[in-house]
Amino acid sequence: MGNDFGRGGCHADLGDEGTGMLGNRWMVMTVLVVVLAGRAGGAELASDRVDVHSHARPEMVRVTRVDLDLTVRFDTKVLSGSALLKVERAPGAPDAAPLVLDTKGLVIESVEGMASDRKPLPLGYELGRDDPIKGRALTIDLQGSTTVRIVYKTTEKATALQWLGPEGTAGKKQPFLFTQSEAIHARSWIPLQDSPAVRVSYGATIRVPIGLKAVMSADPVSTSAGGVFRFEMTQTIPPYLIALAVGDLEFRPIGKRTGVWAEPSVVAAAASEFADTETMVASAEKRFGPYRWGRYDILVLPPSFPFGGMENPKMTFATPTVLAGDRSLVALVAHELAHSWSGNLVTNATWRDFWLNEGFTTYLEQRIVEDLYGPARAAMERVIGWDGLQKELASFAPRDQVLHIDLKGRDPDEGMNQVPYEKGALFLNRVEKAVGRETFDAYLRGYFDRNAFRSITTGDFVADLQAHLLEGAGPAAQSIDLHAWIDEPGLPKDAPQPESDRFAAVDAVAHSWIIGKTPAGKLATTDWSTYEWVRFLNDLPDKLPAERLAALDKAFGLTDRGNAEVLHHWLVIAIRNEYSPADSRLESFLTGIGRRKYLMPLYAELAKSKKGRARALGLYDKARAFYHPIARESVAKLLAVPSRAERGPTPP
Repeated sequence: MGNDFGRGGCHADLGDEGTGMLGNRWMVMTVLVVVLAGRAGGAELASDRVDVHSHARPEMVRVTRVDLDLTVRFDTKVLSGSALLKVERAPGAPDAAPLVLDTKGLVIESVEGMASDRKPLPLGYELGRDDPIKGRALTIDLQGSTTVRIVYKTTEKATALQWLGPEGTAGKKQPFLFTQSEAIHARSWIPLQDSPAVRVSYGATIRVPIGLKAVMSADPVSTSAGGVFRFEMTQTIPPYLIALAVGDLEFRPIGKRTGVWAEPSVVAAAASEFADTETMVASAEKRFGPYRWGRYDILVLPPSFPFGGMENPKMTFATPTVLAGDRSLVALVAHELAHSWSGNLVTNATWRDFWLNEGFTTYLEQRIVEDLYGPARAAMERVIGWDGLQKELASFAPRDQVLHIDLKGRDPDEGMNQVPYEKGALFLNRVEKAVGRETFDAYLRGYFDRNAFRSITTGDFVADLQAHLLEGAGPAAQSIDLHAWIDEPGLPKDAPQPESDRFAAVDAVAHSWIIGKTPAGKLATTDWSTYEWVRFLNDLPDKLPAERLAALDKAFGLTDRGNAEVLHHWLVIAIRNEYSPADSRLESFLTGIGRRKYLMPLYAELAKSKKGRARALGLYDKARAFYHPIARESVAKLLAVPSRAERGPTPP
């Protein structure tokens, strides 16, 4: 995922033993399974491999394959159909061990397996109590079946689904649907074992209204004139990488294995902005080993997408806010592409190991950017990351400053901040400096080869690092305190602080304006990149008089900037200083984009004053129906108000 920070009803609660509540026989079986699993698993079940954010028991019965047959219903905002699951019982697991799945807000209509004569066999199942974070366990009595077909439909509680009317799209003519399943939202649209440790292959048949196209994080197999799209993912992936989008979409090729999907009015600009993608893939392969996913395409979503990007294999989902027109924000593509190695190929086994995905990916992104755009640009990115990390560390409790974070009892989305990204990347930079870049590159290639298509824990990584890099290395490598980096809060004293000559020049320009030596119109800003503008705006004092802000605005057109990154930082300054000429732009920005990276700082700044909070509440009430459920919940929590789901639908 891009470095963005800021997330049912069922008829089967009661019933007969064969279809709903399973009765005392089932409860005895369940207790037996738990007891035997505890004895068989021993320390393993008590180890860091246990996913505290999933009801599933894959150490007993594991899902290996998911086949979806879903109809997309825009009129009712529902996905309905079936999921066919292939399962494997672990060696030594009791015959009575059930299949346990994760669900959230799903309506389960029937569950059946396959009898020995290949005929459908109704299976007993039970939905457990609703956990506010994990949802409800769906426990199924397999009766010897190795395939399970679940007929179900989604509800308004599907936090993974964003349903948009035509007004929420670029073209304003057709509706749009997209999913966002990381971290544990896949269970809100598919009944499965929603843990990153459970890797599955998948296929899908998606039925959509005629005139719309469906795309997925999988290879397209066929398309019919009747709006039926079929897909296949042969490689195994964690469930959070299963992704679907449906809308008025066009494709534009970029290279032999890369291309862009977007709405017709956006696709040309997107293809131009992402023209370097094929070169990025080649650069990453040269550094880190073969790209193993076939194609790499980018889907530009409507502006309500809550993140910068999501690394769904074969097809990154991206925000349109990176379409700056000058390729200045394409580091996001480098980041999502890098996930093809760190995250998609080698995955965190639990969400407390999230830094293995994002720390590695941020480091790889920096290397790709350096190869394509030079060391100076990569250095600026590192400094911006460092500065952001320092701010978050200063505001976080010690427990949230740790790479191997304890998230028990908390939503894993709470761990999605700059610590796993930037502290993780700093740690890898520290290792690189200790052993040398060439040696570290060789280690990384081997790491991805050894662990390809596996989900690993932090302990697995440390063992791999020790065995394949640090053992026998020189004193510089041996001096790295792995415990301090991984398990302790803050940054170790040996953290490598990045520097940028370009930022030193920007700081001098900012200082000259701040002290009144150089007027705004005379500042040497020619050819500044996005990063330099962000640095300049961050250099400014918290409080500035309106006439000085107006001078900057007149000289550089900051309120009218189309570059979302620069505009966002300027709007924070405008809010802080009650600079009214930016008010209408702030409203259009907050009601026209859903990216949490921008929403959260702006709403937080508004909420600092009584007047600003009142305005924030009004803007949120206007925009909340447009926001993705993840963004909606984040802003509602920040403002301490109910989300849309709790308040009811927005009146027309």
